[in-house]
Amino acid sequence: MRACIYNTPVESGKSAGADAAELIRNAIELKGGANIILATGTSQFETLNQLIAEKNIDWSKVVMFHLDEYIGLSANHPASFVKYLQQRFLEKVPELKAVYLISGEADPLEECRRLAELIREYPIDVALIGIGENGHIAFNDPPADFETEDPYIIVNLDEACRKQQMGEGWFNSFNEVPLRAISMSVRQIMRSKNIICSVPDRRKAVAIKNTLEKSVSNLYPASILQQHKNCTIYLDKDSAALLNDTTRKL
Repeated sequence: MRACIYNTPVESGKSAGADAAELIRNAIELKGGANIILATGTSQFETLNQLIAEKNIDWSKVVMFHLDEYIGLSANHPASFVKYLQQRFLEKVPELKAVYLISGEADPLEECRRLAELIREYPIDVALIGIGENGHIAFNDPPADFETEDPYIIVNLDEACRKQQMGEGWFNSFNEVPLRAISMSVRQIMRSKNIICSVPDRRKAVAIKNTLEKSVSNLYPASILQQHKNCTIYLDKDSAALLNDTTRKL
């Protein structure tokens, strides 16, 4: 794992998006296709913008999965991650080979089984993810399950996670934020050949310090990324504000 620190979220996101694009191109050149995971949320705005702007990606050879979705939420809801991806990515890159989205309205157990069968057929080349204010990756809130081999799991969302979703403007009130979600598991994320992790903003500074400077623990879910040899975390000066000098040299 390595960390890259930039002055602004725009600079950080552009670098993350450009690097993700190069990894996708490399996978297509090497094996004729690429399988990717896309994250959602405000942390991904600049990264996805840059990825879409990149040239010479044959998107018809790319298969896309996404990380998580609220249980019981319609795809038309403003906070739906399906809606987010449709508006911010899929409508702009319509030629993808295949897209596998999570339905928040399907039976959760059946949806987890369906997605598990699919993703096992497509080893992930590039995963674009973020880190939550509580240190989660996907919706694996602390204490996260580091042991399950299931690719997708049903999770309960903790208070800090739900407050973040409201604070980012996806919901009008805390009580509107769902209590449960379908999430890609930690082990499934870690199976990705490459991980591009975009984490801007001062409100993520504590989570970033814990991720990079604490020992690996399910109390700091993103700390598991320390064990991934091809993970790069893209920070801005605000999200990196609490890091010590040694960590800044990673």
